[in-house]
Amino acid sequence: MAHIDYFFTVISPFSYLAGTGLERIAARHGAGITYKPVDIMGLFARTGGTPPAQRFEGRQLYRMQEIRRQAAKQNLPVVLKPAHFPANAAPASYAIIAAQAEGGGDLGGLVHGLMRACWAEERNVAEDAVIRDCLAAAGFDPALADRGLLAGAETYAANLEEAVARGVFGSPFYITDGDERFWGQDRLADLDAHLAGDL
Repeated sequence: MAHIDYFFTVISPFSYLAGTGLERIAARHGAGITYKPVDIMGLFARTGGTPPAQRFEGRQLYRMQEIRRQAAKQNLPVVLKPAHFPANAAPASYAIIAAQAEGGGDLGGLVHGLMRACWAEERNVAEDAVIRDCLAAAGFDPALADRGLLAGAETYAANLEEAVARGVFGSPFYITDGDERFWGQDRLADLDAHLAGDL
C-alpha cells in the first residue's frame, strides 16, 4: 500500500488551503497517511527559511494576495491577518500526535479543524478550550488534550529532526514511500498523478 508522510504546522495558511485534498487523494489510491506536525519556526531556522513577518515587504504583500486567491479557488473562508497568528502550535500538535496514537476519530478532520480555527474562525489554537472543541468535533476524546504531553513533546521534537534530515523546508510538505517530495498545497495534483503512476 502506498504511504504519505505529511509534514505540516497547524498555523500554516497554505496547509489550511489544502483543505482535505490530501485525504481525498489518499483514499482514491488506497494510501496511508502519517501526520507529522513540526515546529515551523524551528524548521525555518534549520533550513534557511525566513518567518513571514521578517520577509521583504514585496514578498509579504504577494503572500497575502496568494492566500486570498487560493482561498477563493478552493471556496474556503479565510482571514488574511488572523487575531492569533502566529500562535504557539505546540499544544495543538501534541493533541494531533495523541489522537493519531489513540485512533478512533477523523484525524484529517482534526488537523483541518485546527487550521480552520486559526485561519477562518480567529480562534487561538494554543488554547486548551479550542483544542478540546476540535478534538470533540473530529470524534476524539477531548481529554486527549491533557494526555500524553511528554510523548507529544518528544514526538514533536523528533518530527523536526526527521523533517530536516529528509529535506523538508516548509508546510505543507508531502513525501511518498518512494521519497518523491511535494511542497505546497498547489502540488497536490502532482502528488495525485504520481500515485496514479502518471508522473
